[in-house]
Amino acid sequence: MAWKNYLILLLLLSGIALNAEVAFSTDVWPILERRCVTCHQPGEIAPMPLTSYAEVRPWSNAIREAVLTRKMPPWDAAGETAHDFRNDRSLTETEIRTITTWVKEGAPEGAPRKTAFQPLIPDRRWKLGKPDIVIRVPGFHVPASGLLTYRYLITPNLFPKDVWVRAAEFRIDQRTVVHHINAYARGPESSYLAGYPTGEIVSATVADRGRRREGERVFDRRLQLVGWEPGYQPMPWLPDGAKQIRAGSDIVFEMHYSPNGKEVTDYSELGIYLAGAPPSERVLAIDTLRDLDLAIPAGAPDYVSRASMTLAQPVRLVSVQPHMHRRGKSMEVRAVFPDGRTRLLLSVPKYDFNWQTTYVLREPLLLPAGTKLESVAHFDNFVNNPGNPDPSVPVHWGDMTTDEMHIAFLELAMPVEADPEKLFAAPPRMIGTPGEKR
Repeated sequence: MAWKNYLILLLLLSGIALNAEVAFSTDVWPILERRCVTCHQPGEIAPMPLTSYAEVRPWSNAIREAVLTRKMPPWDAAGETAHDFRNDRSLTETEIRTITTWVKEGAPEGAPRKTAFQPLIPDRRWKLGKPDIVIRVPGFHVPASGLLTYRYLITPNLFPKDVWVRAAEFRIDQRTVVHHINAYARGPESSYLAGYPTGEIVSATVADRGRRREGERVFDRRLQLVGWEPGYQPMPWLPDGAKQIRAGSDIVFEMHYSPNGKEVTDYSELGIYLAGAPPSERVLAIDTLRDLDLAIPAGAPDYVSRASMTLAQPVRLVSVQPHMHRRGKSMEVRAVFPDGRTRLLLSVPKYDFNWQTTYVLREPLLLPAGTKLESVAHFDNFVNNPGNPDPSVPVHWGDMTTDEMHIAFLELAMPVEADPEKLFAAPPRMIGTPGEKR
């Protein structure tokens, strides 16, 4: 009979646990603090703060709906790789159940929290702390309406000697009109935007942006340091990995603004964090897994675009970021190893143009020499796509959000003594240059 008494005791204890009140202070707030308030605090990208019971309570029903549909927190990776990333912000089933139960029970506060929420960075300027170097946009006027082409800012005379950069962070001033800002290191003899003035904001032609001297080394011409788009969260690349900027290099901002009905002036900033010593691994960001020849027919509901590249030397994969525009529907990125094995690296079945995540692997993945990287993207140019700018026209590669792109941005790490120019099995094709006919 002892086992029966034990079973009855377990049932009674379970009943007590099931009937215990789920309270904001003890149960819900720890989830919000861990998953949500990075964005939902004053000065950040989310539309409302969620840093106290008074702020959260009016939104409780909307929060319940958002977590049930997994709309929030935004995390678009799915399938077998959904949780392979160290910046995974998705909720667990237990966390979802806690929030929905709390709302169902009337969203009680419980015992008030003893301490108020404190921002991680008191001045909310730099999430990674005070930078070693800061570069500021010198005031770009964004009109209330119209289409703006890419703008460029070249900042010289920052690096009298070679440096290693362990992290970089954008502090965006006018978030509502910034589509993206990329920062590149341009080598001292680079052909990239050669001849353009420094210290002022300029436009540049596609031909000038794609120009490359015969025999010019890829990463001497242009090395991507960091990019910002909605969804961006800064973090150091690796504990002992960094990006190298050569002596005499310039920093080039590529800036894309989208007017939204109100005139503003943007003063966004880039913070650069230098490594104290040379690292053991060199980190490279590449944008060459892309389809420059995509041609989406008018009205096509499911156009498929494919891109591939082959690695000529071993590297470790650090991160993957899918990038498309408003017709982008889904993307998968795979590795095909030299022995024929295939591994899914990332699956994003419901791409969100308004929240573009860089997926950082929990542990960098070794990709041997000869590994082929493949990306497959689907686009919806049909009239039923609510984000479609114009379903009646065919669509090709282009800068504007009315055009399209298919890029899988990758960050790779290799031994610091390895030659990055030997990364590619074939020289990457520049934007604006003709490709093979399909």
